[in-house]
Amino acid sequence: MTNKPKIPSPMPTKEQIREFIEKSEGNVGKREIAKAFGIKGGDRIYLKQILKELVGEGVLEKGHHRSLAPAGSLPSVAVVEVIKLDKDGEVLAKPLNWRDEDPLPTIYVSRQSTGRAPAPGIGDRVLVRLNRLNKSTYEAKIIRHLKSADGPVLGVFTRTGNNGRVQPTDRKNKKEIVILDENSMGAQSGEVVICDILPGRQFGLPEGRVTERLGPLGDSKSISMIAIHTHGIPYEFSDKVIKEAESARPVELEDRTDLRHLPIATIDPKDARDRDDAVWAAPDDDPENPGGWQVIVAIADVAHYVTPGSELDKSARKRGNSVYFPDRVVPMLPHELSSDLCSLHENVDRPVMAVRMVFDASGNKLRHKFMRALINSCASLTYEQAQAAHEGHPDHVTEPLMDSVIRPLFRAYKSLKMAREKRQPLDLDLPERKIELNEDGFIKSVSKKVRFAAHMMIEEFMIQANVSAAETLTKKRRPCMFRVHEEPDMEKLEGLREVLADMDISFAKGQVMRTKTFNQILGQTKTDADKELVSALVLRSQSQAVYSPDNRHHFGLNLKNYAHFTSPIRRYADLLVHRSLISAHGFGKDGLPDSDAEKFDQIGEEISTLERRAMVAERQTLDRFTAVFLANQVDKIFEAKVTGVTRAGLFVTLEATGADGLAPISTLGHDYFVYDQDRHMLIGERTGVAYRLADRLMARLREVDIVTGGIIVSVEDGDGNNSFDAKRKGPRRGRVTKPKGNPRGKMKKGKKTTPKGKKRAAAKRKS
Repeated sequence: MTNKPKIPSPMPTKEQIREFIEKSEGNVGKREIAKAFGIKGGDRIYLKQILKELVGEGVLEKGHHRSLAPAGSLPSVAVVEVIKLDKDGEVLAKPLNWRDEDPLPTIYVSRQSTGRAPAPGIGDRVLVRLNRLNKSTYEAKIIRHLKSADGPVLGVFTRTGNNGRVQPTDRKNKKEIVILDENSMGAQSGEVVICDILPGRQFGLPEGRVTERLGPLGDSKSISMIAIHTHGIPYEFSDKVIKEAESARPVELEDRTDLRHLPIATIDPKDARDRDDAVWAAPDDDPENPGGWQVIVAIADVAHYVTPGSELDKSARKRGNSVYFPDRVVPMLPHELSSDLCSLHENVDRPVMAVRMVFDASGNKLRHKFMRALINSCASLTYEQAQAAHEGHPDHVTEPLMDSVIRPLFRAYKSLKMAREKRQPLDLDLPERKIELNEDGFIKSVSKKVRFAAHMMIEEFMIQANVSAAETLTKKRRPCMFRVHEEPDMEKLEGLREVLADMDISFAKGQVMRTKTFNQILGQTKTDADKELVSALVLRSQSQAVYSPDNRHHFGLNLKNYAHFTSPIRRYADLLVHRSLISAHGFGKDGLPDSDAEKFDQIGEEISTLERRAMVAERQTLDRFTAVFLANQVDKIFEAKVTGVTRAGLFVTLEATGADGLAPISTLGHDYFVYDQDRHMLIGERTGVAYRLADRLMARLREVDIVTGGIIVSVEDGDGNNSFDAKRKGPRRGRVTKPKGNPRGKMKKGKKTTPKGKKRAAAKRKS
């Protein structure tokens, strides 16, 4: 059924007909137009003539089954290429050979149309039947798969007689690959392998050749290797890079500022793999700044060891950042630097780039000064140690440091916290989860990360150091790789506005977006579930943070000048900022070359892309670790939270483990569920039952795929029964009927008619 705008009578104009077709969803023909405008009898002849003229004038085009569409619409049958999956898991495609200069239409590839065929993967080409949903959005139903994406495939090998098959680890590619014994490299069942697709086969399963064996899937090391190979993350250093790293030597004082007399300490997580920042605080002794504080943030001087144009530099830029997995880290720099000479271990001299900042009693920064220095850390503390000492429970390490380290740091933070609260950065309620591994390398437990005051203290010190770096480079007119987070797109806020309206929270259109506005909205939520819902929607409305030489400010932190300076061991962007500061202050000859400064636009795009690659790889690896952890818990019921709502069903997070799973729409009950994109809801047309983001529910674990990390669940009722099975005693079958009020014109399946029901229906017709 089409969505019809209000129609005038008696006979519409050409413009009104064109507008009606453009705003309608689904196929529109002469019959639908006549019905919408109330045209009957002989007037249909005039309508036919008007439509013929519109086609002749090029305003409309004829489509499938005598339907009409605005000129420039895609044909009803076309070849498309899968380009990506959006954040909700929807498969998106583009028309084949689409011109880059033309606006790209949005094409959703229906998963229900694949039947027994494998779901298309990125790069696959498929023949589809297109159904236009609106002016530039289409739904595609697959007619036939034409071509799969090229390139090596990572998968799990299984022996089948003398030969074998490889099941791809990429959850978008479900087509197995046949491996003849002579092409198997001796691989055994359960091993993770890399294979190339061999040319020649046009029908049936493709044939491949194993090119590398990575170890058994049961080995925890292979789980991380899946992500490393899938995303092309460099994990081995060349001989040239290793040689440069091994030739590095400790730094002498020379012309550096000597800070070794200060009780500077590092505070990191218990499982920290590198220590690139150290802190110190003391009351400001300036009588004109009563109650003020001075804080030093000292950062590992990576620029001293990784010089522009060196093999180490080329390798670091290619990697962009370190990548962290539960069982390992793929470092940006070799171990000799990242874990040794550049890591600020206790009781050893280490070179640093340091900034001394002075704050008033209210935490406002008055001034700052950068220096290239030498420090000797007095202690390598954990967040738990620092927090316990702050709360009056010092251990044998922190007891001697209470007056020189612990109390000054926390008192300085108390002042800085006042300024932070006045600034009001975005304050979202988004709990993180921590995975703990056992000795075998698999998940021992999953728990919510606890946020101590010690965490927030170090975070605020680092933020202020980052601000100081950006301010200095801006003032000195030197190149800076800013960390940019632009304000939300107004269109993305429509969904939030709809939800807030349901919660009786006003959110006026057209207002200037400020972090304070979002924080005030969060403060009006009445329950924890509501706060989590709004937090999730606010997060989804935010722009992606990127690196750029153009200072477009940081919306989330509510800062005008912001750059990453504090982690050069693991982020290339920070190394660039260090080099620019060295050049700006004349600290040495290893500063930023002009040739690199001219490429900052290009480098910013590169490292932003590499950062996103790392984030996806880390998330997918957590999924696979969690899948292995849950593999023997199939059929168990878990408390869950809805984290995504799509046409395909609900994405949920299991509270006990943090595992993400899909509850297909078929598990939600015997009803036709309409997807409300703006309000992030699935609404049952008959029952009115609705599922929305952040809802709590019970979910039964149905399937776990340790190869892809995919998890399937079903929604249960309060008694632990499957809501669908309990209410309807089986799957939906039988006569296909069109639901009333269905805005997308999709069909739904009705109940199966029993013989008894047929007799009643016949008797009713006779009466």
